[in-house]
Amino acid sequence: MKSNAITEVSSADLPEAPELTDADLAHARLRVGMKDVSREEFSAAVREKLGKQRVSIMLDAAVVAFFKAKAGERGYQTLINQTLCETMRDEKLESTLRRILREERRAA
Repeated sequence: MKSNAITEVSSADLPEAPELTDADLAHARLRVGMKDVSREEFSAAVREKLGKQRVSIMLDAAVVAFFKAKAGERGYQTLINQTLCETMRDEKLESTLRRILREERRAA
């Protein structure tokens, strides 16, 4: 029976796969929908598809250690992203509830 689970493959799992160098990537043929595109167009298509943007951020070592320990196999960066999304949803929920309570108090 086939599993639908997606597993992460590392280079250790594929010892025969050659290492890709910056020179290899510089000569890569980038395509979107069977059409050759520029590096900028390719990056934009990836961001649009994933809905994510690459950023560089400095975090306290304790924060990284906490999320790495908590994440297990999921990946700590994914867990940090999920935590930030939950915080944004909670903040929106809180402001909505406060607005409703103010309106109800005024109506009473």
